[in-house]
Amino acid sequence: MLPRAPRTVWVLSGGHLVADLYGPALPAIIALLVLQEGYTYLAAGLLITAYNSVSSFTQPVIGWAHDRRGIGLPLGFSILISGIFISLVGVAGSYPVILLCCAVAALGHAAFHPVALATTGRLSEDTNRGRILSYFVVGGNLGFALGPVVAGAALDLFGLTGTLLLAIPAMVMALLLYFLQPSATAPARSTAGRPGGESAPSTDWRAMVILLSASSLRAVVIFGSVAFLPAYLVGLGYDLLMANMIATAMLAAGVAGQMVGGALSDRHGRKEVIVAGMALAIVALAAFLATTGWVSLLFLLVFGFALWSSFSVTLAIAHELMPGELGLSSGLLLGFSMGLGGLGVAAIGSLADTIGLAGALSSLILPLAAATVLMAVLPYRGRKAGTGPSP
Repeated sequence: MLPRAPRTVWVLSGGHLVADLYGPALPAIIALLVLQEGYTYLAAGLLITAYNSVSSFTQPVIGWAHDRRGIGLPLGFSILISGIFISLVGVAGSYPVILLCCAVAALGHAAFHPVALATTGRLSEDTNRGRILSYFVVGGNLGFALGPVVAGAALDLFGLTGTLLLAIPAMVMALLLYFLQPSATAPARSTAGRPGGESAPSTDWRAMVILLSASSLRAVVIFGSVAFLPAYLVGLGYDLLMANMIATAMLAAGVAGQMVGGALSDRHGRKEVIVAGMALAIVALAAFLATTGWVSLLFLLVFGFALWSSFSVTLAIAHELMPGELGLSSGLLLGFSMGLGGLGVAAIGSLADTIGLAGALSSLILPLAAATVLMAVLPYRGRKAGTGPSP
């Protein structure tokens, strides 16, 4: 049975699941556009780049507007925009229109994340923030894993017109959020929940820059491992289906890691859990690459568990470093750092062309080690035994 949490947290986690269906569904749609419509790989790549760039780098702006002015689309409407415009990609016909659909869908995706995460943050307390935020993040993990499956099934049944079916999850979730979500338009700068209504302390920008840098380096490892692991496994002799199943198992281990890491951070300190998780991920990745057979796969599951165990915990630290700017901190960690990390995957791919996939995956140890060092020196006192973020 899942641990107790406010009902709204689970609703927002469900919204996160649906919101994150659409990004990973896009490559499946684009693959069929290449086969049936004759688009070049460059044209296809530009569609994904447009989606990722617009989504990642507008999130901090949206979060800032939410904090300072209480501006933000209703969460259900944000998801609806994303779902409808992705569903139109398969039937739009004209490449410029398809590109526009991707950009507008990305704006819907961006409008959801910082506001929803800030809303979730306001539903948490110092003693359960890691756990509560992990519930929200896990919803996105599940959506990321299900997106290609849902899109693949729709395309397999109905071809490109099947993309219209992808609007259905967004419509359903928009209705649920309309009836069940709390107001997400109040500025996160509110003093609600603070003893005596006292004002939130100012942002520690030095600590935030270190946290953002570490999170960006970790994102390189996350995206790099997801992008190149199936090809590496095929090179080892696994068939494509089994390779993708193994990659999915790694992501499933990451979901478990999210839950465990968030809960442990509330009890034993956020920095401690992050540094331990990243250090374990380094050892597990090296062991996976150095071994074979079921032992190697076991180390891969440990790697996924350990790598993702720190994700929601860094969000909790960001909220505690920027208690009056939950939207901006959410946009920086969920959007900007992930966008920077995604850009790093191109460098990993170039390295794979030069030294092979095994060498490229081994190189992921370097950004992960750098992220671990940055987290170790982060000027932050972990939340345990009544302590809080350093002033």
